[in-house]
Amino acid sequence: MKVMKAVVYTEYGSPDVLELKEVEKPAPKDNEVLIKVHAASINSMDWDMLTGKPVEYRLFSGLLKPTKTNILGCDLAGRIEAVGRNIKQFHPGDDVFGDLCEGSWGGFAEYACARENELTLKPAGMTYEEAAATPQAGLLALQGLCDKREIKPGERILINGAGGGVGTFAIQMAKSFGADVTGVDSTGKLDMMSSLGADHVIDYSQEDFTKNGKCYDLILDVKTDRSIFDHRRVLSSNGIYVTVGGRSARILQLVFLGSLICMTGSKKLTLIMHKPNKDLNILNELFESGKVKPVIDRCFPLSETAEAFQYFGEGHFKGKVVITVEQNNKT
Repeated sequence: MKVMKAVVYTEYGSPDVLELKEVEKPAPKDNEVLIKVHAASINSMDWDMLTGKPVEYRLFSGLLKPTKTNILGCDLAGRIEAVGRNIKQFHPGDDVFGDLCEGSWGGFAEYACARENELTLKPAGMTYEEAAATPQAGLLALQGLCDKREIKPGERILINGAGGGVGTFAIQMAKSFGADVTGVDSTGKLDMMSSLGADHVIDYSQEDFTKNGKCYDLILDVKTDRSIFDHRRVLSSNGIYVTVGGRSARILQLVFLGSLICMTGSKKLTLIMHKPNKDLNILNELFESGKVKPVIDRCFPLSETAEAFQYFGEGHFKGKVVITVEQNNKT
């Protein structure tokens, strides 16, 4: 039996339950490729799957303990080592990246299997770390900004939670579309948000953007930590509020009340359901044109994945937290 190193969890809990172990190396099925992983990034989805909270995430892995997914990591980048007999698009030696959240996960390991539609070719100028930081956060930003309507130059866009993975992508994208961008996050992230192009930055600990009298044409909410009625108040007459994640109670409020509120006027409040790997080619184009670059706070080796999750859970990171596989961390 061929083995590999992987970070495994067999119970829900804190990062302390993560263990680096030797496990069986996966073999690709007919519709899969085998990837030698060079880097993977941590997303909020990984954190929720690790802790088992909110409880609905246990539906994807197991009610009492994780049984379906024991190796986390849905965003990864690496080099294809082998392909199944039905694979047409990729070949051994191709550098690829993608989001495995609808498949087998498994990015925090030396090798992982993925379906063809979960991957795209990595641009030559993009490092493995940058590629691993891109799929989920980049697409949530793109879909949150563009799926409901076209952004016009000069429009006022506010991004709540602009200092994290999704937010740092969203700032750059909104600026590339010619928008006037306001970023909201904690004190330690303000300078970074400005450096990415944000025209205005707000420290949420010092100022409540829902009470400062300013209005916005689009609010992209990564945190979803306020009432939708607060957001509706600061939307322009034809403005739209879009959430891509956050607190379950607030999201449920939007699901059940958002459509009713929209019936009373021209303002819209909506939820974006993540579409994994849709438009990865657009992210590649934005990267290659120099309009968007992944922001990476820190890289941790595979052996320190538990420490990386602990750092992620503290919430002070800027952009993305990336795991590199020690023997494979060259671009």
